[in-house]
Amino acid sequence: MATAKHNWRSIGTQPCLVPGCARPRRTTRIALCDAHCYQQQKIHRVTIEEFLLLPGLQPFESLGPCVVAACYRDRGNGEYCPPHRQTRNILRRTGRLEDEELWHRTAPAVVEHGVVSLRGLPDQVIAEVLYCLHDRNAKGVKQKDQELRPLVDAVRSQQLPSIKDLDPGTMTMSGKRMAVGFLKHLGRFGLSPETERHKDTWDGAAFGLGRGFLHFEDISQQWLRKALQQWAIDDLPRRRGRKPIPPLQRQINSIAMLSKSLRLNRDDDGRDPRLLGRDDIVLFLNRLLFLQLQGEISALHRYWDARNVRRLLIRMRTLGLTQPGQPLHGLPDNFALREEDVPECDEDDDAGHDLPVEVMRQLCQHLDSLDPDGHRLSRTATELLIDTGRRPDEIASLHLECLGRDGDGNPELIYDNHKSLRKDRRLPIAEATAALIIAQQKRTLARFPNTPHKELALLPSPVANPDGTKAISSAWVGDVHRAWVSSLPEFFVPVVVEEDGKRVKKMLPFEKSKIYLYAYRHTYAQRHADKNVAPDVLRVLMDHRRLDTTQRYYRVSDKRRREAVNRVTVMQFDRKGNRIWRQAETLLESEHARRGVGEVQVPYGLCTEPSNVAAGGEDCVVRFRCVGCEHFRTDVSYLPDLEAYLADLLRGRERLAAFAADSWAKAEAMPSDEEITRIRRLVKRVKEQLEELTEEDRMQIEEAVTVLRRSRRVVSLGMPRVRPELPDYRGGGSAA
Repeated sequence: MATAKHNWRSIGTQPCLVPGCARPRRTTRIALCDAHCYQQQKIHRVTIEEFLLLPGLQPFESLGPCVVAACYRDRGNGEYCPPHRQTRNILRRTGRLEDEELWHRTAPAVVEHGVVSLRGLPDQVIAEVLYCLHDRNAKGVKQKDQELRPLVDAVRSQQLPSIKDLDPGTMTMSGKRMAVGFLKHLGRFGLSPETERHKDTWDGAAFGLGRGFLHFEDISQQWLRKALQQWAIDDLPRRRGRKPIPPLQRQINSIAMLSKSLRLNRDDDGRDPRLLGRDDIVLFLNRLLFLQLQGEISALHRYWDARNVRRLLIRMRTLGLTQPGQPLHGLPDNFALREEDVPECDEDDDAGHDLPVEVMRQLCQHLDSLDPDGHRLSRTATELLIDTGRRPDEIASLHLECLGRDGDGNPELIYDNHKSLRKDRRLPIAEATAALIIAQQKRTLARFPNTPHKELALLPSPVANPDGTKAISSAWVGDVHRAWVSSLPEFFVPVVVEEDGKRVKKMLPFEKSKIYLYAYRHTYAQRHADKNVAPDVLRVLMDHRRLDTTQRYYRVSDKRRREAVNRVTVMQFDRKGNRIWRQAETLLESEHARRGVGEVQVPYGLCTEPSNVAAGGEDCVVRFRCVGCEHFRTDVSYLPDLEAYLADLLRGRERLAAFAADSWAKAEAMPSDEEITRIRRLVKRVKEQLEELTEEDRMQIEEAVTVLRRSRRVVSLGMPRVRPELPDYRGGGSAA
């Protein structure tokens, strides 16, 4: 097999200069074969030029190939070509040639640049090599003979029937890299979901998920592993995004945690599903709590494990896996997690990942140093991430013709939302961002002038990409971005600290690990939220289906919280449904602060009773019968909580009526008719007041309620801290 030839000096063999002679010349300088060289030097004693002019000069036939199986050269005097004859003599002199016949089969060919010998290999190995080279070449991978040769020689020296039997760990680094690549291609030959689903480790390529594997081997119970695999088969067609395997593997790992808990706590290791019950679920939940307290997993990890196990057990049951003949047949109904079993998790964990404006300014000032490849790929990708707030995969996979115009001629970014499987999404962008895209389009067209425009990527990969159709990967951009951030000077941001009892502002270092590609998406959302972009508009800009998803990307600014408090408190009620604090917007700042300090949040309103306020809401004399206390008040933002509490009271009354207990216990636990009536009246009064508002006022109240209920998760209902509005650090560079 030949690869691209190189003009190396003194490499390879050439034929003898005598016309028709089939034997190789002795050396590159002595242009005659051994026999003709003997005639020229010993018999005729003339120069080579004179020798070639002699009449009756007879050519010689080839002596046949060298007996070394891999060698493609003709033999000289004897059985071997000159290089192999010399090698054999050295081995015999040093006592290292124990079996000459075995050496014939395992010795490598003479190294010649641009040539790799497949002689002496089984037909199976030859077919595997050609298949892998063809597959790699189709993907644009450059083939190097100096990397392929060690792989072929290793298979030959070990006399292996297939490359699949080769151990890459015994090879050099370059040969190991080639071997791993070949094994990957061979492993995917004939791959299909039908064959892969019966294994304990699935190759994602069989299901169209790209690179990566799904591992089920940590689940020791056969019934649990089979059930999980059937769930995975059902779930795989709905996987979204360019990297669907990691989130799927996280759910599998949660079931692996349940499997380990069963293995540790049951004598039968949990092999029989019919013997399981609620106690095993409790032990699993206790183990998660123990691991969290030991610091082995985080609170978020515990939350996701419990949530995933609950959801997957429910899903397996809905798939019919508990029916006869199915893996979960006989599994008790109480082997399940209830909703209250899932631990609390801060729903605003995603908020606050935006980068401070000071950090963004410094990053933009150093963008010129973000260009290690010379093609401006990483810099352009980073600038687009900053300006558009798209996901890294969405920017990396942009097509060349990703710039459009709306009906008014304003620029739009055309991209694919891989996560939600929505193509040709359009995002309004600024002219500065459009100019950035146009400049990159020109650079790409200059690099690949012969490729059709519709096939080109806006950011073509600099590796294994001869025609420009392969886009860069977000992982590559992330690696370059991480190295760039690490090389930059320290970032300093203003932070308010307390010194000597006084609050002072200091410039403190900002942690560089918080500067990553996805943080630009959070920053985009926060920037627009700080400019009072309506939540429903921001949801469209972020291309989310649900508003609560968008709300996780930003924090409600203190100014908006203040405006929401002022709107909602106008519709505040006491325990009897009477409106109070009608003129909240006219209160002085001191009155706002006084009311904020003198109240505490309770489940469905506010309490102003001094001792309970001092105890942080933990010292209620009437045991939280709030609607019977004169210190209680509520507002329209608590209407969902009031309705939920009323429903709980009604359900509780029905359950207690049918519950077997002593009469005094039931009487004490039974919700009173007075409390139920009071809450019904309060709910009715709040709804009536809402209906009396104009449509515009009602919309403002609803927006204010949304703001308050969101901010209530992260701050108390007291006075919020005041933070200045974030300025636009890139001028006109952000999306409209």
